[in-house]
Amino acid sequence: MTTSEQIPHFWAVVPAGGAGTRLWPLSRADHPKFLHDLTGAGRSLLQATHDRLAPLVADRFVVVTGAAHARAVAAQLPHLPADAVVAEPAARDSMAAIGLAAALLERRDPDAVMGSFAADHVITGEAEFARALRTAVAVAREDRLVTLGIAPTFPSTAFGYIEVGAPLAGHDGAAEVAQFVEKPAAEVAEAYLATGRHRWNGGMFVVRPGVLLDLLAAEHPEFAATLRRIAAAPDRLAELWPTLPSIAIDHAVAEPAAAAGRVAVVPAAFGWDDVGDVDSLAGLVPGAGPVRVLGDDALVQALDASGLVVPGSGRMIAVLGLDDVVVVDTPDALLVTTRARAQELKRVVTALKDAGRTDLT
Repeated sequence: MTTSEQIPHFWAVVPAGGAGTRLWPLSRADHPKFLHDLTGAGRSLLQATHDRLAPLVADRFVVVTGAAHARAVAAQLPHLPADAVVAEPAARDSMAAIGLAAALLERRDPDAVMGSFAADHVITGEAEFARALRTAVAVAREDRLVTLGIAPTFPSTAFGYIEVGAPLAGHDGAAEVAQFVEKPAAEVAEAYLATGRHRWNGGMFVVRPGVLLDLLAAEHPEFAATLRRIAAAPDRLAELWPTLPSIAIDHAVAEPAAAAGRVAVVPAAFGWDDVGDVDSLAGLVPGAGPVRVLGDDALVQALDASGLVVPGSGRMIAVLGLDDVVVVDTPDALLVTTRARAQELKRVVTALKDAGRTDLT
């Protein structure tokens, strides 16, 4: 890495949370998906997120994670400074996690621009990713909240959308955000793709920390004030954290700021996947045959079959005559489903919890 590749005063904020219930039994509450290598690359999703950003930020990271996962996060990123991993006492959704990082950085670096990037997404086309980020940082320095707009590859009903508005002069394709749109029905998503004016909302935001907190204060003044109190007196974290509301950054800041004309979007062409379920995972695992294997190929015999097999218990798995099947084998649980039913996997986790099997969730 050379100094010229870095973006001065640019900080990477990495919220590392969520249980990833649609990836059960791989992802569990005590070992969520961002700690797993889900692409066969030899690095966990968290480590891959770090590797992607490090050329641009060096060691300027703030990883916000649950107290139960702080030790595992630090172990996977051992070279980061000790204060780079911030443990939140309880889950409070993305606004609290990202807002806490913003409050800390506001005090640490008056010239900071921060970018928020989930720990459990997969991105390809890193040169385009870096190009888009450089543009986003330049726009953010003008006191805007900036998001990266992902080029949609199909009319997804699982993602929110960004409607691209008027272009911003002098900023390499950046534009105003006309509005953020919730997850649409299938026919609406098809109409969005037909217009060419809509992008997927991947939840990546670039902004000056003080600007983010001021935008939050305009809608939720006590929320912003409490985050700043915590940053000024970190020993009060356990006392003040439970008073914070649980709300996503999109609803708390991005949507009202867009309505006020304060949000910009940088349309980008890099590949993106949030690895939201086992169907998505099946499309990410490399391989040439109809059955993709995440793990030891020698433990899988597949005949006249297609889909995904994850051999994680050490025993042989044979699949015969099944199309688009998903088999995930772990030492204490076995999942057999189809890619088409992947979105329903959360029902299994709910049923296990209702049965009192917290040891499996």
